[in-house]
Amino acid sequence: MFDISLVRYLPKGTTIPFISFRWIAMVASILAIIGSIALFSTRNLNYGIDFTGGTVWEFHLADNPTDKQMGEIRALGPELGLGAFTLQTITQQSGIEALRLGIIKQPALEGDDTDTRAQQVALDKVQEAIYAKYDDVTHLSRQVLGTKVSGELKSKGALAVGLALLMVLLYIWIRFEWQFGAGAVIALAHDVILTIGVFSLTRLEFNLSIVAAILTIVGYSLNDTVIVYDRIRENLRKFKKKPLEEVLNLSINDTLSRTIMTSVTTMLALVALFVWGGDGLHGFAFAMIWGVCVGTYSSIFVASPVLMFLGVKRTGAHK
Repeated sequence: MFDISLVRYLPKGTTIPFISFRWIAMVASILAIIGSIALFSTRNLNYGIDFTGGTVWEFHLADNPTDKQMGEIRALGPELGLGAFTLQTITQQSGIEALRLGIIKQPALEGDDTDTRAQQVALDKVQEAIYAKYDDVTHLSRQVLGTKVSGELKSKGALAVGLALLMVLLYIWIRFEWQFGAGAVIALAHDVILTIGVFSLTRLEFNLSIVAAILTIVGYSLNDTVIVYDRIRENLRKFKKKPLEEVLNLSINDTLSRTIMTSVTTMLALVALFVWGGDGLHGFAFAMIWGVCVGTYSSIFVASPVLMFLGVKRTGAHK
Protein backbone atom coordinates (compact mmCIF):
# COMPACT_ATOMS: atom_id res chain seq x y z
CA MET A 1 0.00 0.00 0.00
CA PHE A 2 1.27 3.46 -0.89
CA ASP A 3 2.27 5.38 2.23
CA ILE A 4 1.12 9.01 2.17
CA SER A 5 1.82 9.75 5.83
CA LEU A 6 3.28 13.13 6.63
CA VAL A 7 6.50 11.52 7.87
CA ARG A 8 7.45 11.11 4.17
CA TYR A 9 7.55 14.90 3.88
CA LEU A 10 9.32 15.57 7.19
CA PRO A 11 12.61 13.93 8.15
CA LYS A 12 12.32 11.42 10.96
CA GLY A 13 13.44 12.76 14.32
CA THR A 14 13.42 16.43 13.28
CA THR A 15 15.45 18.63 15.60
CA ILE A 16 14.43 22.15 14.57
CA PRO A 17 15.59 24.50 17.37
CA PHE A 18 12.31 26.41 17.74
CA ILE A 19 13.11 27.70 21.22
CA SER A 20 16.34 29.24 19.95
CA PHE A 21 14.18 31.70 17.99
CA ARG A 22 12.22 32.74 21.08
CA TRP A 23 13.78 36.20 21.32
CA ILE A 24 13.09 36.96 17.66
CA ALA A 25 9.52 35.64 18.05
CA MET A 26 9.03 37.64 21.25
CA VAL A 27 10.12 40.89 19.61
CA ALA A 28 7.93 40.21 16.56
CA SER A 29 4.92 39.37 18.73
CA ILE A 30 5.34 42.41 20.97
CA LEU A 31 5.62 44.70 17.94
CA ALA A 32 2.54 43.07 16.37
CA ILE A 33 0.57 43.48 19.61
CA ILE A 34 1.59 47.12 19.96
CA GLY A 35 0.68 47.73 16.32
CA SER A 36 -2.71 46.04 16.77
CA ILE A 37 -3.51 48.08 19.87
CA ALA A 38 -2.43 51.29 18.10
CA LEU A 39 -4.63 50.48 15.10
CA PHE A 40 -7.60 49.72 17.31
CA SER A 41 -7.07 52.91 19.32
CA THR A 42 -6.75 55.17 16.29
CA ARG A 43 -8.95 53.53 13.65
CA ASN A 44 -11.21 51.33 15.80
CA LEU A 45 -13.12 48.59 13.99
CA ASN A 46 -15.49 48.76 11.07
CA TYR A 47 -18.48 47.64 13.14
CA GLY A 48 -21.39 46.03 11.36
CA ILE A 49 -25.04 46.66 12.01
CA ASP A 50 -24.97 44.23 14.95
CA PHE A 51 -22.82 46.69 16.92
CA THR A 52 -23.79 50.07 15.48
CA GLY A 53 -27.53 49.74 15.12
CA GLY A 54 -29.51 50.41 11.97
CA THR A 55 -32.30 48.94 9.90
CA VAL A 56 -32.82 45.39 8.65
CA TRP A 57 -35.14 44.52 5.75
CA GLU A 58 -35.91 41.00 4.62
CA PHE A 59 -37.43 40.54 1.19
CA HIS A 60 -37.71 38.02 -1.61
CA LEU A 61 -37.19 38.40 -5.36
CA ALA A 62 -39.18 36.49 -7.95
CA ASP A 63 -36.30 34.05 -8.45
CA ASN A 64 -33.43 33.15 -6.19
CA PRO A 65 -30.95 36.07 -6.23
CA THR A 66 -28.01 35.82 -8.62
CA ASP A 67 -24.50 37.13 -7.97
CA LYS A 68 -25.18 39.94 -10.45
CA GLN A 69 -28.31 41.01 -8.58
CA MET A 70 -26.48 40.87 -5.26
CA GLY A 71 -23.80 43.16 -6.69
CA GLU A 72 -26.39 45.57 -8.07
CA ILE A 73 -28.20 45.81 -4.74
CA ARG A 74 -24.95 46.42 -2.86
CA ALA A 75 -24.08 49.20 -5.30
CA LEU A 76 -27.30 51.04 -4.37
CA GLY A 77 -25.86 52.00 -0.98
CA PRO A 78 -23.18 54.41 -2.24
CA GLU A 79 -25.51 55.59 -5.03
CA LEU A 80 -28.14 56.64 -2.48
CA GLY A 81 -25.55 58.14 -0.13
CA LEU A 82 -26.23 55.57 2.59
CA GLY A 83 -22.84 53.84 2.68
CA ALA A 84 -22.23 50.14 2.17
CA PHE A 85 -25.04 47.66 2.81
CA THR A 86 -24.75 44.34 4.53
CA LEU A 87 -26.50 41.80 2.32
CA GLN A 88 -26.98 38.12 3.11
CA THR A 89 -29.03 35.30 1.65
CA ILE A 90 -31.23 33.39 4.09
CA THR A 91 -33.01 30.14 3.33
CA GLN A 92 -36.59 29.96 4.49
CA GLN A 93 -38.33 26.78 5.65
CA SER A 94 -39.88 26.43 2.20
CA GLY A 95 -36.37 26.25 0.71
CA ILE A 96 -36.72 29.61 -1.05
CA GLU A 97 -33.80 32.02 -0.67
CA ALA A 98 -34.62 35.49 0.64
CA LEU A 99 -32.38 38.50 1.16
CA ARG A 100 -31.55 40.24 4.43
CA LEU A 101 -30.39 43.80 3.83
CA GLY A 102 -28.82 45.81 6.64
CA ILE A 103 -28.40 49.59 6.59
CA ILE A 104 -25.91 51.00 9.07
CA LYS A 105 -27.41 53.51 11.48
CA GLN A 106 -27.99 56.88 9.82
CA PRO A 107 -27.50 60.24 11.58
CA ALA A 108 -30.63 61.86 12.99
CA LEU A 109 -32.48 64.23 10.68
CA GLU A 110 -32.20 67.94 11.34
CA GLY A 111 -34.82 69.08 13.81
CA ASP A 112 -35.68 65.49 14.83
CA ASP A 113 -35.05 64.51 18.44
CA THR A 114 -35.02 60.78 17.65
CA ASP A 115 -33.00 58.86 15.10
CA THR A 116 -35.76 56.31 14.33
CA ARG A 117 -37.17 58.57 11.66
CA ALA A 118 -33.78 58.74 9.92
CA GLN A 119 -33.58 54.94 9.76
CA GLN A 120 -37.08 54.71 8.30
CA VAL A 121 -36.32 57.36 5.68
CA ALA A 122 -33.14 55.53 4.65
CA LEU A 123 -34.99 52.24 4.30
CA ASP A 124 -37.80 53.91 2.32
CA LYS A 125 -35.20 55.14 -0.19
CA VAL A 126 -33.76 51.65 -0.56
CA GLN A 127 -37.16 50.03 -0.94
CA GLU A 128 -38.23 52.53 -3.61
CA ALA A 129 -35.02 51.89 -5.57
CA ILE A 130 -35.34 48.10 -5.37
CA TYR A 131 -39.07 48.11 -6.21
CA ALA A 132 -38.27 50.25 -9.27
CA LYS A 133 -35.38 48.01 -10.35
CA TYR A 134 -36.94 44.55 -9.91
CA ASP A 135 -40.35 43.06 -10.49
CA ASP A 136 -42.16 40.83 -8.01
CA VAL A 137 -40.32 41.98 -4.89
CA THR A 138 -42.04 40.48 -1.83
CA HIS A 139 -41.70 42.27 1.49
CA LEU A 140 -41.12 39.90 4.41
CA SER A 141 -40.16 42.02 7.44
CA ARG A 142 -38.37 45.17 8.55
CA GLN A 143 -37.01 46.20 11.91
CA VAL A 144 -34.88 48.92 13.47
CA LEU A 145 -31.97 47.77 15.60
CA GLY A 146 -31.53 50.44 18.27
CA THR A 147 -28.34 51.74 19.84
CA LYS A 148 -29.16 50.12 23.18
CA VAL A 149 -29.48 46.66 21.66
CA SER A 150 -26.29 47.03 19.59
CA GLY A 151 -24.42 48.28 22.69
CA GLU A 152 -25.53 45.21 24.63
CA LEU A 153 -24.36 42.94 21.80
CA LYS A 154 -20.96 44.65 21.82
CA SER A 155 -20.50 44.30 25.58
CA LYS A 156 -21.72 40.70 25.61
CA GLY A 157 -19.37 39.82 22.76
CA ALA A 158 -16.40 41.22 24.70
CA LEU A 159 -17.61 39.42 27.82
CA ALA A 160 -17.80 36.11 25.93
CA VAL A 161 -14.19 36.41 24.79
CA GLY A 162 -13.02 37.42 28.28
CA LEU A 163 -14.84 34.52 29.95
CA ALA A 164 -13.40 32.10 27.38
CA LEU A 165 -9.86 33.19 28.29
CA LEU A 166 -10.64 32.91 32.01
CA MET A 167 -12.05 29.39 31.64
CA VAL A 168 -8.98 28.38 29.63
CA LEU A 169 -6.72 29.64 32.42
CA LEU A 170 -8.64 27.65 35.03
CA TYR A 171 -8.71 24.48 32.92
CA ILE A 172 -4.99 24.51 32.07
CA TRP A 173 -4.09 25.42 35.66
CA ILE A 174 -6.01 22.41 36.97
CA ARG A 175 -4.91 20.10 34.15
CA PHE A 176 -1.21 21.02 34.25
CA GLU A 177 0.43 23.77 36.35
CA TRP A 178 -0.06 27.49 36.70
CA GLN A 179 2.90 28.15 34.36
CA PHE A 180 1.14 26.20 31.61
CA GLY A 181 -2.09 28.09 32.27
CA ALA A 182 -0.33 31.44 32.05
CA GLY A 183 1.40 30.39 28.83
CA ALA A 184 -1.87 29.28 27.23
CA VAL A 185 -3.70 32.49 28.15
CA ILE A 186 -0.82 34.67 26.93
CA ALA A 187 -0.86 32.78 23.61
CA LEU A 188 -4.65 33.09 23.27
CA ALA A 189 -4.64 36.78 24.18
CA HIS A 190 -1.91 37.21 21.56
CA ASP A 191 -4.14 35.56 18.93
CA VAL A 192 -7.22 37.61 19.85
CA ILE A 193 -5.36 40.95 19.86
CA LEU A 194 -3.71 40.24 16.50
CA THR A 195 -7.07 39.23 15.01
CA ILE A 196 -8.64 42.49 16.16
CA GLY A 197 -5.61 44.32 14.80
CA VAL A 198 -5.89 42.79 11.33
CA PHE A 199 -9.60 43.73 11.20
CA SER A 200 -8.69 47.30 12.17
CA LEU A 201 -6.10 47.32 9.38
CA THR A 202 -8.22 45.76 6.63
CA ARG A 203 -11.45 47.55 7.64
CA LEU A 204 -13.43 44.37 7.05
CA GLU A 205 -16.83 44.45 8.70
CA PHE A 206 -16.73 43.34 12.33
CA ASN A 207 -20.01 41.72 13.36
CA LEU A 208 -21.32 38.89 15.54
CA SER A 209 -20.04 36.24 13.13
CA ILE A 210 -16.51 37.56 13.69
CA VAL A 211 -16.99 37.25 17.47
CA ALA A 212 -18.00 33.63 16.81
CA ALA A 213 -14.85 33.23 14.70
CA ILE A 214 -12.67 34.63 17.50
CA LEU A 215 -14.17 32.16 19.98
CA THR A 216 -13.53 29.37 17.48
CA ILE A 217 -9.94 30.58 17.08
CA VAL A 218 -9.55 30.42 20.86
CA GLY A 219 -10.72 26.80 20.80
CA TYR A 220 -8.49 25.85 17.86
CA SER A 221 -5.39 27.51 19.29
CA LEU A 222 -6.04 26.01 22.71
CA ASN A 223 -6.35 22.52 21.23
CA ASP A 224 -3.02 22.90 19.46
CA THR A 225 -1.38 24.30 22.60
CA VAL A 226 -2.69 21.51 24.82
CA ILE A 227 -1.28 18.87 22.43
CA VAL A 228 2.17 20.46 22.68
CA TYR A 229 1.86 20.96 26.44
CA ASP A 230 0.86 17.35 26.98
CA ARG A 231 3.98 16.17 25.13
CA ILE A 232 6.10 18.64 27.12
CA ARG A 233 4.76 17.25 30.39
CA GLU A 234 5.41 13.70 29.22
CA ASN A 235 8.97 14.49 28.19
CA LEU A 236 9.66 16.40 31.42
CA ARG A 237 8.94 13.19 33.29
CA LYS A 238 10.94 11.05 30.85
CA PHE A 239 14.04 13.25 30.54
CA LYS A 240 14.54 14.66 34.02
CA LYS A 241 18.18 15.64 33.46
CA LYS A 242 17.82 17.25 30.03
CA PRO A 243 17.90 21.04 29.93
CA LEU A 244 14.43 22.55 29.69
CA GLU A 245 15.18 24.13 26.28
CA GLU A 246 16.03 20.71 24.81
CA VAL A 247 12.87 19.18 26.24
CA LEU A 248 10.72 21.95 24.76
CA ASN A 249 12.37 21.59 21.34
CA LEU A 250 11.94 17.82 21.44
CA SER A 251 8.26 18.13 22.37
CA ILE A 252 7.48 20.65 19.61
CA ASN A 253 9.26 18.49 17.03
CA ASP A 254 7.41 15.40 18.27
CA THR A 255 4.06 17.06 17.57
CA LEU A 256 5.15 18.94 14.43
CA SER A 257 3.66 16.48 11.95
CA ARG A 258 0.31 16.57 13.71
CA THR A 259 0.38 20.39 13.90
CA ILE A 260 1.15 20.81 10.21
CA MET A 261 -1.39 18.23 9.07
CA THR A 262 -4.17 19.73 11.22
CA SER A 263 -3.40 23.27 10.09
CA VAL A 264 -3.19 22.38 6.40
CA THR A 265 -6.40 20.35 6.30
CA THR A 266 -8.27 23.03 8.25
CA MET A 267 -6.89 25.70 5.93
CA LEU A 268 -8.09 23.82 2.83
CA ALA A 269 -11.66 23.86 4.13
CA LEU A 270 -11.45 27.53 5.12
CA VAL A 271 -10.00 28.66 1.79
CA ALA A 272 -12.84 26.87 -0.01
CA LEU A 273 -15.32 28.60 2.31
CA PHE A 274 -13.68 31.97 1.65
CA VAL A 275 -13.66 31.55 -2.14
CA TRP A 276 -17.06 29.93 -2.68
CA GLY A 277 -18.94 30.72 0.52
CA GLY A 278 -20.35 34.04 -0.65
CA ASP A 279 -19.93 37.58 0.66
CA GLY A 280 -21.82 36.79 3.84
CA LEU A 281 -19.11 34.32 4.93
CA HIS A 282 -16.03 36.20 3.73
CA GLY A 283 -15.41 37.92 7.05
CA PHE A 284 -15.86 34.74 9.09
CA ALA A 285 -13.66 32.68 6.74
CA PHE A 286 -10.95 35.37 6.67
CA ALA A 287 -10.93 35.55 10.47
CA MET A 288 -10.61 31.77 10.71
CA ILE A 289 -7.80 31.61 8.12
CA TRP A 290 -5.91 34.29 10.00
CA GLY A 291 -6.68 32.57 13.30
CA VAL A 292 -5.30 29.21 12.14
CA CYS A 293 -2.07 30.92 11.08
CA VAL A 294 -1.53 32.89 14.28
CA GLY A 295 -2.83 30.01 16.44
CA THR A 296 -0.26 27.61 14.96
CA TYR A 297 2.46 30.24 15.38
CA SER A 298 1.53 31.03 18.98
CA SER A 299 1.37 27.39 20.11
CA ILE A 300 4.99 26.98 18.99
CA PHE A 301 6.62 30.38 19.43
CA VAL A 302 4.56 31.91 22.27
CA ALA A 303 3.01 29.26 24.53
CA SER A 304 6.09 27.01 24.73
CA PRO A 305 8.79 29.70 25.19
CA VAL A 306 6.74 31.23 28.03
CA LEU A 307 7.64 28.12 30.05
CA MET A 308 11.30 29.05 29.62
CA PHE A 309 10.69 32.41 31.28
CA LEU A 310 8.35 31.16 34.03
CA GLY A 311 10.14 27.88 34.70
CA VAL A 312 8.35 24.60 35.32
CA LYS A 313 8.83 21.77 37.80
CA ARG A 314 10.09 18.43 36.53
CA THR A 315 7.84 16.39 38.83
CA GLY A 316 5.01 18.84 39.35
CA ALA A 317 2.89 17.92 36.34
CA HIS A 318 0.00 15.93 37.68
CA LYS A 319 -2.90 13.88 36.41
